[in-house]
Amino acid sequence: MTVRKIASLTMLTSFVLLILTSIILYIEPQGRVAYWSDWRFWGLSKTQWGNVHLNLGVLLLVAGIFHITYNWKVITAYLKDKTKRIRVFTGNFNVALALTLIVCLGTLLELPPMSTIVSIGNSITDATNQKYGEPPYGHAELSSLKIFAKKTDLDLKKAKILLKGAGIRFKDEYQSILQIAKENHISPRELYAFMKEAAVGSDGGKSFPDNPPPGFGRKTIAQICAGFDLDMKGLLRVLKEKGIVARPEESLKDIAEKNGRNAMSLFEIIHRVATK
Repeated sequence: MTVRKIASLTMLTSFVLLILTSIILYIEPQGRVAYWSDWRFWGLSKTQWGNVHLNLGVLLLVAGIFHITYNWKVITAYLKDKTKRIRVFTGNFNVALALTLIVCLGTLLELPPMSTIVSIGNSITDATNQKYGEPPYGHAELSSLKIFAKKTDLDLKKAKILLKGAGIRFKDEYQSILQIAKENHISPRELYAFMKEAAVGSDGGKSFPDNPPPGFGRKTIAQICAGFDLDMKGLLRVLKEKGIVARPEESLKDIAEKNGRNAMSLFEIIHRVATK
C-alpha cells in the first residue's frame, strides 16, 4: 500500500462518481421546482446530490495534487522537446490548451456542439419542470402558511379547514409550508393541492397573472394562449403591429432575444392583450 497508488485510485473513483453526479445534476429540475415538489433521485434530494458533487470535486482536487506530486517526473517529461529541455507550450500542450479554450469560448458564444449540449439540458429541465410542477412563486415552500395564503389568493380560514379535513397536522398559520409538508411526509406541492379549493373568488377559470410566474419565459406563445384562453392569432397580430416577429412554437425568451427586446416587455404586451 503506497500513497502514490492510493492517490491514483482515489482520483479514479472520485472521477467516476463525479461523472455520475454530473449526469444527475444535468437532468434534475430547477431548484425552485425540486424544492417545491421534494424531488429525489435514489432517495437523495437536490441539495444532497449537490453536496455530494461538491465534496467529490474537492476529493478529486486533493487526490490530483498528490498524483501530480508523485508523478512530477512523468508530467515534466510530457513538456520536454526533442532536446530534452522543458517547454510549457509544446505541441501536445498547445493542442490540449486549444481544445479547452474552444469548449469555453464555444459555450460563451453558443456554438455547436457546446450549445447543443446546453440546449438538450434545458429541454430535459423544462420537461422535468412540467412533470413536477412549478411553484406559485420562488421559494414558496419557505413562506408561512399565512403569507402563502395571501400570496396565492387563498382564504386562510378555509385553507386551514381543508388541511384539517385532509388529516394534515400543523401548529399554526405561522409554520412554514415546508415544515408542515415534512411533518406530514408529503411535498409542498401536494400540500398546496389540498388548499386550492380555498382560492378567493375561484370560478375554475384561469386569470392572467399581474407578474410573470416562474418559468413563464420558457413557455411558447401556443402554451401561453392555451393556458390562459387567449386568442393566439390576435396576440400574434398585436405583436406584429409592434414590430415583433413571433411564431406560436417559439418561447417568450427566444422571441425577446430575436427581436432585441427583454422578456418583461413582451409579458407586459401579452398582459394588456389578456386583460383589456
